[in-house]
Amino acid sequence: MATSKNLKIRPYARLLTMLGEQLIKNERIALMELIKNSYDADASWAKISFLNFDDGYKIKQDSKIVIEDNGHGMSPDIIERHWLNPATPEKKLRKVKKDTTKKGRVIQGEKGIGRFSILKLGKKINIITRAENENQESKIQYDFSIYDNDFLSENGEAKELFIDDLTVSLSIRSPQYFRANREINLGTRRINAPSHGTVIEITDLKGSWSTNKVQKVYSDLARLQSIFVGCIDANKSDNNAFEVLIYKDNDNEAFEEKYFEKLHLLLNEYTVIKLENGIFDGDHTISFHINDKPSKIDIFDPKFTGLRPFKDIFGNGAKELRERKLECGSFKFGFYIFDLSPKAPNRYKLDKEDKKILRSHRIYLYRDGIRVYPYGDEEDDWLSIDIMRGTISAGQFLSNDQIVGYVNISQKDNPRLQDKTNREGLIDEGNATQDFITILQNLLAFLRAYPFKKYQVTEQKKKEQDNIGTKQIDKNFEELKNSVIENKKALGLIKKVEQGFKTERQYLMRRVDTTEELAGVGLSVETASHDIKAIMARVLANIDGLISDLMTGGGIDREGLLKELQSVRGGMSFVDAQLKDIQLLFKSSKQRRKNIRIIEIVKKVERIYKRLLNKEAISLKINTVGSPLIAKTTDAVLLQLILNLMDNSVYWLQQISKKDKRIEVLLDGDKGQMIFSDNGPGIDNEDASYVFEPFFSGKGDEGRGLGLYIARQLLERHEYSIELAELKSDKILSGANFIINFVVEEK
Repeated sequence: MATSKNLKIRPYARLLTMLGEQLIKNERIALMELIKNSYDADASWAKISFLNFDDGYKIKQDSKIVIEDNGHGMSPDIIERHWLNPATPEKKLRKVKKDTTKKGRVIQGEKGIGRFSILKLGKKINIITRAENENQESKIQYDFSIYDNDFLSENGEAKELFIDDLTVSLSIRSPQYFRANREINLGTRRINAPSHGTVIEITDLKGSWSTNKVQKVYSDLARLQSIFVGCIDANKSDNNAFEVLIYKDNDNEAFEEKYFEKLHLLLNEYTVIKLENGIFDGDHTISFHINDKPSKIDIFDPKFTGLRPFKDIFGNGAKELRERKLECGSFKFGFYIFDLSPKAPNRYKLDKEDKKILRSHRIYLYRDGIRVYPYGDEEDDWLSIDIMRGTISAGQFLSNDQIVGYVNISQKDNPRLQDKTNREGLIDEGNATQDFITILQNLLAFLRAYPFKKYQVTEQKKKEQDNIGTKQIDKNFEELKNSVIENKKALGLIKKVEQGFKTERQYLMRRVDTTEELAGVGLSVETASHDIKAIMARVLANIDGLISDLMTGGGIDREGLLKELQSVRGGMSFVDAQLKDIQLLFKSSKQRRKNIRIIEIVKKVERIYKRLLNKEAISLKINTVGSPLIAKTTDAVLLQLILNLMDNSVYWLQQISKKDKRIEVLLDGDKGQMIFSDNGPGIDNEDASYVFEPFFSGKGDEGRGLGLYIARQLLERHEYSIELAELKSDKILSGANFIINFVVEEK
């Protein structure tokens, strides 16, 4: 006789390994999931601390990772009913009623799986949390250290373990961590933290960490929200402000403070095609501004349907698409396209560092302001751009390296564009994802076929016109020589004049090239060299000492050796940081002109030279007269100017033996004038007419003779001037006195 019974599905405990370790790709994504929880909890900041790691982030026995936020926290009821239950529908159900938080943020999570990313990081977890308006705080304790990584054994003995065999401790207590008047460091600030939020402490760590991996975590966190906010896609409210900081013990690890500043500079100044305010209406119309000019195209326009991506998916004429309609929904976008050709015009030409920056960014996808990973990563080609270049034709498609951009979707307008559970992009559900990607691919193909092609043709015509001018002069010389071919004396004179003209033309072209190449370099190298040389001397002394010790033989003091190597590494890190600042500081052609208070730049240069000024006992005095002195230019131009003047003054003051060494700067806002003076030896009358000439230097072999020349060239481009003070009444001190005028004469 047949029997039957109802059985319950009872997952093995190793399901947690699949949810936490195997489903989450790496530690970076695991941390990102926890930070997203902080965002959903309306936190304004989250702090990740790597505690008790060695200098290279190598895990030690007592290492721990702590994640803290000032979100709304969890009540005991939320912990029991939702936090400890896998795949909880709590957030999904909240979205049905209201899909935003109190601050108006769109709730990101909904599957209830992300919290198990915590198991990717370690086996022991303590969570302390206190909800707003709760009098007590809760402490959750996980301790899975007695199990192997797959939950197949307990204390080394094989055992059949189910999820309900695992226990988690929950205790309710009076506030010990989230107490009133608690202070916390956030970057350069020390704030009174609220008495609510969540802190997660993870120990018995898994995997491995390194400085490079933490830097990548920093980069991921920096890109969690749109990196285009504040630069182009400025649409961010104070309520959405969300700051994430990484600490190593008590030190804030700010790996990329100027990272996006460099990118924004390139996006604003060096794009040949700037497509902004792009909107696809979800039906058939794409509107956008291209290089500030409004435009639109219908996806059924022959220019659009005739392109390869569209034809491959929707067929010629897109009859099927007209009948079924697109399933992806409406979205917004922006693309910034560069010319990577070696023959690009100077105004668009990129150096190696610029190209490296662009390669580290692709086209990012954001949902409700939060990034969808891994789209936008350097190694990711989610739109198959480079694949199409290789399999179809490179000439028909832009490369990933020359495009930076963003696509903004939302849960409201794009409900079918959903994240994969493993956080590796979008789910292929129905036609939605394919429609979405195809429209974007075709739009990029359209930009390559029309706007970018027009740019190339226009630039080629400009080059041809430039060549025509030169060729016409050469043609005139030929006609002139032919007209006097019988007169050998006249012919010889004409050839001599022609050769002189060509020589002068080559000289002028070299001079222009030299100016353009050096104008953005400035004197930052020489400025930083004072500190770099001092550090390098110390590093070399340490290395020489180590070599000497090793050559004498005997045992090695490992602890002493480690300290010496750490000292060497610290010195080299300083040098590396200085060199990076040098690379960032002077690219004047890539900065927008703006009104700048001169005193701010003078004080910045003072800070740069502070150590050297103190060492040489040189006093610096800054005097102001009238209203603030303002110039409409770039930081790089003013830094180039003032660094050069400061460097020259310090150099000449170093050459004299008197004790009273002074530099004085007068900023006269009423006259629009700055006077930079010192009481050094001054400038000889014989040299006065040459100080602004290229390659002339009174420093002998130590000078390049380009600083003042470049400074004058840059100022003249902004219709400003620099001169030596000739009248005694204009001089402040007895040495060199330079007058810089920031007043543009009316024409």
